[in-house]
Amino acid sequence: MQRALITGITGQDGSYLAEFLLARGYEVHGLKRRSSSFNTDRVDHLYADPHEPSPRFRLHYGDLGDSSSLAWLLAGLAPDEIYNLGAQSHVKVSFDIPEYTAEVVGVGTVRLLEAIRRTGLGCRFYQASSSEMFGSTPPPQSETTVFHPRSPYACAKVFAHQATVNYRESYGLHASCGILFNHESPRRGETFVTRKITRAVAQIHLGAEDKLYLGNLEARRDWGFAGDYVEAMWKMLQQEEPGDYVIGTGESHSVREFVEAAFAHAGLDWREHVRIDPRYYRPAEVDDLRADASKARTRLGWTPRVSFGELVKMMVDADIAELRRKLKGGREALGGPLGALAADS
Repeated sequence: MQRALITGITGQDGSYLAEFLLARGYEVHGLKRRSSSFNTDRVDHLYADPHEPSPRFRLHYGDLGDSSSLAWLLAGLAPDEIYNLGAQSHVKVSFDIPEYTAEVVGVGTVRLLEAIRRTGLGCRFYQASSSEMFGSTPPPQSETTVFHPRSPYACAKVFAHQATVNYRESYGLHASCGILFNHESPRRGETFVTRKITRAVAQIHLGAEDKLYLGNLEARRDWGFAGDYVEAMWKMLQQEEPGDYVIGTGESHSVREFVEAAFAHAGLDWREHVRIDPRYYRPAEVDDLRADASKARTRLGWTPRVSFGELVKMMVDADIAELRRKLKGGREALGGPLGALAADS
């Protein structure tokens, strides 16, 4: 049985990847940061009672900021594959906490690579690189495109990416980098722009809110479905030789287009509800990201399955269904304006 370790397992990508690997017979272990509140909702359905013999899914406390926890975990588990998805991944927030972002995203990756090297594991390593590394470099962007990062998050990702390449070339590690373009799903964090839009659509559709405040509507991104992208991660580690791969749909759409599609799917006119708030502008904007994923198509045999339109509808439908479920829970479960609405519904 193959054994995999996933950092960032409680996030969007980690949860989809855990499901993907479990379906293929893997034993899956995840790195989980200690928190005073529950933060495992995306993987709770995978929970296995640790008292049962040989559970195939386990979570372990650790942190990319703590070298000893990483070394101890790798020595104890001896995983065949490691997927480094853990990060402070919010671009706007990285401008507010740049030092922490660099520590976790950049140096955290080096800690993990060093733990692999020093423990002598013969494992395969996946590094979650990001299309944000390309920044202001014009599209389309491929594996040979020059990086021009425009945020502390992107700068940290460039460092982590180059460190992974360096460890591959210096120590012979089977280490691959997936340069993933924006990938979304109903499990996307609620502060990311796509999920912020679809949650607002659900609230406006059901009468719980009336306005949505956004920043730059003209920024263009290559949006795909996260569930498709985790397959590409896995395929990279099945190759005989490691390498770096751009993963994306090859299409770019503006935030405005996402807004229009999301509101239209719920039968709403976005212009009646969306307002621009300059506080949501970034200090340095990334105008247009669009992937050239021809290498992944050719060498990995990977192509996305979910289209942009299907993705938007999936997210809107999921948020409407979730809000309806909460409204039926009544005032006690919600509180505030939603609780009042539930009491009257």
